[in-house]
Amino acid sequence: MGSDARTRRIPTGVSDFDSIIGGGFPPGSVVLLLGDVGSGYVEFAYTSAAKLSMAIERPESVSFLMGDSAAEGNLPERIRYATFFKPREEILQEILFSFNDDFHSAFRKHVEFTDFSERYFEQSVVPPAWIGRSSSLLEPRKGGLVTSFVDFLDSKAEGSVVFVDSLTDLLVNDSVGIMEVVSMLRGMRRMAKRWNGVIYLLLTSGILEKRKEQMILDSVDGVLVFEWSRHTTSSKRQRYLHIAKFVSLMPHLDEQRIARFATSLTSQSGLVVIDMERI
Repeated sequence: MGSDARTRRIPTGVSDFDSIIGGGFPPGSVVLLLGDVGSGYVEFAYTSAAKLSMAIERPESVSFLMGDSAAEGNLPERIRYATFFKPREEILQEILFSFNDDFHSAFRKHVEFTDFSERYFEQSVVPPAWIGRSSSLLEPRKGGLVTSFVDFLDSKAEGSVVFVDSLTDLLVNDSVGIMEVVSMLRGMRRMAKRWNGVIYLLLTSGILEKRKEQMILDSVDGVLVFEWSRHTTSSKRQRYLHIAKFVSLMPHLDEQRIARFATSLTSQSGLVVIDMERI
């Protein structure tokens, strides 16, 4: 493997974070965004998808949108967003209310949605009228929700950045077993190296018992942990991000002895890194 392969990166779109990790994540990465409720892991996904979409639309503005380190990286061919029960319009509404018009416009125009809600609610008490038909839903092979999702990745993930919102929804579905998800993730991790994009999986902390959560963590390339922490001198809370696992990045971060990153949410910039704490 040549030096180009070692240095290639796909930007996350969170500019200060990209500058610290060398421009983004290596192509072929499966990255778990693990977080407390409200800690920023969902907003990281929204910020990343929106900023990448704006960069694809206006490639001459990459440095301005995402920083100089991102300008040296590789933009994906497409941005894809897969959901298990959240419809496209609900996500677009969340972005409209939370961020500026540029975020919303870029998301609407450039992010390709796939909604698995029909399959997700198939065995539930939810009536079809509550769900509506989804024109983007792929015809599933025999095998259920996970197989439908695997088919989607097999046909759509190549050259793309894919956001999966969320792994939590898949794991709490009664029709899906933990080992089925673990096997899927291990296969996904192998195939992602051929697809040459980045796959982000969102997971809420504390949903799974510790042993099962660790099985999920062991099945991906990288884990970003988002959490709340109280200031020692006041009752205020601060959002933090740290890299719990990433073989290709951790040695470089360890050289800088970085412990965690303080983050903030703004309507103009989405999720931003405002400080980093060193050991």
